[in-house]
Amino acid sequence: MTIRVLLADDQEMVRDALRAVIDRRPDFEVVGAAADGAEAVALATELRPDVVVMDVRMPGMNGVEATRRLHADWPHPGPPPRVLVLTTFDLDEYVHAALRAGAGGFLLKNSPPDQLAHALRVVAEGEAMLAPSVTHRLIGAFTALPAGLLPGAPPRHDAAARLLDTLTARELEVLVLVARGRSNLQIGEDLGLSQPTVKSRVNRILTRLGLDNRVQAALLAHEAGLLRPGAL
Repeated sequence: MTIRVLLADDQEMVRDALRAVIDRRPDFEVVGAAADGAEAVALATELRPDVVVMDVRMPGMNGVEATRRLHADWPHPGPPPRVLVLTTFDLDEYVHAALRAGAGGFLLKNSPPDQLAHALRVVAEGEAMLAPSVTHRLIGAFTALPAGLLPGAPPRHDAAARLLDTLTARELEVLVLVARGRSNLQIGEDLGLSQPTVKSRVNRILTRLGLDNRVQAALLAHEAGLLRPGAL
C-alpha cells in the first residue's frame, strides 16, 4: 500500500529535498507541502494523508499547535494523520510538547534517507519512532524540566504512578518495553506473545491511560519511575 505523505516546513529547500527523497521510493507519495502550521492543518484536512512530516518551528502556527489541532479538531471519521516531527534538537522543549500533543515520533533533520523512509513506515503503521539512542536523550531532557513548564505535560512522579494503578502486571511489563523503544515484534519475542496480541495490549494500555501514542506512554513510564532498577 502506498503511504501518502504531507510535508510541513517553512524552508522551501527542505521541502524540496524531502520530496526528492520520498518520491523516489515506490511505496510513498508526497501529496502536498505546507510552509506553516496553519497551511499544514488545512491541507491535511483536505488531502487526508497517512503521515504529516512536521517541522516544529514555523512562522505563525508552529508544528506543536498544528499537531494539537489535527488531533483535537479532526473533522473526518477515523483518526487524524500520524505526525512525524522533524527536529534539530536545538530546542528540545518544542519536541516534547509536540509529542505530548499527539505526534507519533521524531526524526533529526540530518537523518539519512533510509532512516527517514523507515520512520515514515513505522509511524504510518501506528507505532512510535523510538530509536533508543535518541529517545533516551529526549526523555532525559524532558524529565529534567520543571513540572508544569510545558502545555499538556504529563503529571509528575506520584501522580504518574497513580495513573498506572489501572494496569495489570502484564500490561506494566509491556509498557516498560514500549518505553525502552521495543517494537511490537520485539515485545512479542521478549514475552512469548504474538504480534497481534502485543498490539492489542498496547492499544488497551493507551486507552486506559488516556494517551494518544507510544511516545506519550514512554514519557509517562519514565515519569512514574518504571525504568529505574527494581521498579517492577
